[in-house]
Amino acid sequence: MEQQRTGTPSRRPRPQTPLSPQAPVSQGSLIEGAAVYRVTARPGRPGQADAPARPGKRPTVRPVRPGPPVLAALRRLPNPRLTGLGAGLFACSVMLVLGSLDELLFDGSAIVYGVLFLPLSALTAFWVRDADLVTAPISVPIAFAVGLVPISGGATGTGGSGGIGVQIMALVTALAVHAGWLYGGTLIAGVIASVRKIRLMTRRRSRRPSAPPRRA
Repeated sequence: MEQQRTGTPSRRPRPQTPLSPQAPVSQGSLIEGAAVYRVTARPGRPGQADAPARPGKRPTVRPVRPGPPVLAALRRLPNPRLTGLGAGLFACSVMLVLGSLDELLFDGSAIVYGVLFLPLSALTAFWVRDADLVTAPISVPIAFAVGLVPISGGATGTGGSGGIGVQIMALVTALAVHAGWLYGGTLIAGVIASVRKIRLMTRRRSRRPSAPPRRA
């Protein structure tokens, strides 16, 4: 006897209605039976399907607002990283030059010298590297005293004729008289160095990986 063969009958493909030549198939078209529907799509984000655009609604374009001009000017300034010794030498040399110019042009004006000392204190605290932030409030008072040498000699009228002792006494007197500018510049350098130190510690904490919880 012959065994009957069992199996699932193969499905025959259904005949599809050919498309009419008047309706060409283009990109973005949907085919359902014999009808062709055209759908206008708008581009979406990468990795997402294009969403159909709503008729009568245009995409809104937000204008880019430029930042404040002060911040743009600060970003264009140089941003070196000086060591503690380099920052001290920079501050002392600049204040010595400014003190000499103040003596020649403004007859040793304390106001001009103090106003020029404040931005230099801020630059010294900004430009010192992160490892030497503690040296910024120390270098600034030394630079202030070095810059007072030509001013104190011109103010007393000695010109170096009275010897080293007279020059030292004139310098000490100038430091006592102009102590307000000295404290102001030192305070600015200390505040900037402290803020930079706090931001540095915050960055280090955020970069550390969180420790896994201990099992009991």
